[in-house]
Amino acid sequence: MKKVAIIGAGPTGIYTFFSLLKNEIPVSVSLYEQAREAGIGMPYSDEENSRMMLANIASIEIPPIFTTYIDWLRSQSEQHLARYGVEYSSLHVRQFLPRILLGEYFRDQFLELVTQAKKQGFAVEVHESCQVTDLQATEEGVRLWAQGEAVPNLFDLAVIATGHVWPDEDASTHTYFPSPWSGLMEAQIPASKIGIMGTSLSGLDAAMAVVIQHGEFIEHDGEHCRFNLDEKSAALNIVLMSRSGILPEADFYCPIPYEPLAVVTEQVIKNEIAAGSDGLLDRVFSLMIEEIEQADPAWSERISLNTLDADSFANAWFADRKQNNPFSWAKSNLVEVERNKRDKRTVLWRYAILRLHEAVQEIVPHLNEEDSKRFDAGLARVFIDNYAAIPSQSIRRLLALREAGIISILTLGQDYELDVKEHQTVIAAQGNRYEFDVFIDARGQKALKTKDLPFPTLRQQLQAIGDDIPDVGHDYTLLEPACARGHIGFGALPYLMHDQPFVQGLTVCAEIGAAIAKAISKPAHRPRRKLMFWDE
Repeated sequence: MKKVAIIGAGPTGIYTFFSLLKNEIPVSVSLYEQAREAGIGMPYSDEENSRMMLANIASIEIPPIFTTYIDWLRSQSEQHLARYGVEYSSLHVRQFLPRILLGEYFRDQFLELVTQAKKQGFAVEVHESCQVTDLQATEEGVRLWAQGEAVPNLFDLAVIATGHVWPDEDASTHTYFPSPWSGLMEAQIPASKIGIMGTSLSGLDAAMAVVIQHGEFIEHDGEHCRFNLDEKSAALNIVLMSRSGILPEADFYCPIPYEPLAVVTEQVIKNEIAAGSDGLLDRVFSLMIEEIEQADPAWSERISLNTLDADSFANAWFADRKQNNPFSWAKSNLVEVERNKRDKRTVLWRYAILRLHEAVQEIVPHLNEEDSKRFDAGLARVFIDNYAAIPSQSIRRLLALREAGIISILTLGQDYELDVKEHQTVIAAQGNRYEFDVFIDARGQKALKTKDLPFPTLRQQLQAIGDDIPDVGHDYTLLEPACARGHIGFGALPYLMHDQPFVQGLTVCAEIGAAIAKAISKPAHRPRRKLMFWDE
């Protein structure tokens, strides 16, 4: 019986475990989770999130394990759902619900996985509150060192499924938090001037974590929301900030699963990559224009799409938001998307971009240095803005905070300075100086490199062969050093972002888990794609 270690029992680890069961060949599985409970994952744990934080994915999009999320929800009692502000009668497959509730679903599915695995003849060990401290690739397999174990264990396959990586809570102070998941949930934030870097969902989540300490949201009918501020918290003032100062769109209605693209097909992209890196970005953008024009001729004409290029398209995409007050724009966008949801109307240009981002992502590792930087500055921003549309309820809550006079948005521009002092954080931008009593950096996950690996021996092995980022095969197993081939699955998303800038979400976790599970019998020996990293 082959031995498999899964390091991290969040979504990627769970889907890997599930895929191993579907192989129907019993193996010995050891799961290591540094948190108190395995099977939840940081994005959905009650220790890292408040009940105000919504998962940015609905049941219709979540790859099921033993049961779909919506069926699991319907198996819960009305009283249990009410604890999270969820009405049983209102449940539907496109609903955005608290992250903690989704964490409960994954925990239940994980426990069922353990039971089912044992029934199928698998040997299963679950190590909770247990951190893996080191890994070493050898000709015999992978040595794994874990807390509380005197000697390393040897495994045929070790899967690194450690998920997001945020600064330790030790990096936080009572006035500065390097991420919303670095102690913010447990901290007592005074009613004072709060600065939050980031205007995406992470920034809004950070704001929610602060405001619920100083008042409450009154919500009813699923469409109305107001915020009542405690009298003693009158000094609370929150400033969301980013270079552009724009807010994300509310999540929009579209067909799921996605309809196939007409022009930018998988084979067309392969052909363009084969034609060479010179001019690749511009060639693919021309194909994007064809795709969008076919999908939505009226919108294409309105923005003069045929006059735009890969650099100017982003300006046209964000123009409307930049010309309007962000809260006024958010309010009108909310009205539009909610009307479209009721009417089941798809805005075709939005839907085209949503489907294009995964297709176009395939060219990223093959771009030359100049085009890689152009892509990051232009099309990448459009794609990220499009797929990172946020729950309508998050927009309603933001507007309620605005109505209560608690929150504002600051546009920093391209050049600004951030100075973290002992008792305050100072931002200098566009000739102005802004001082904050508490500051939260909510810019999201950054891409990580080999030097960031928390496993010293494996890190040294990769650095010794000159791999600045882990080089993985089609099954997401390490290709170098040679002794690691087929033995180490690399499913940690932050290390995959260099050539997959849009790698995110539970669907990706499931795809990675399924690919890695195949490595136990058929390891890959060719690169997933050419990997590049341009230093900024």
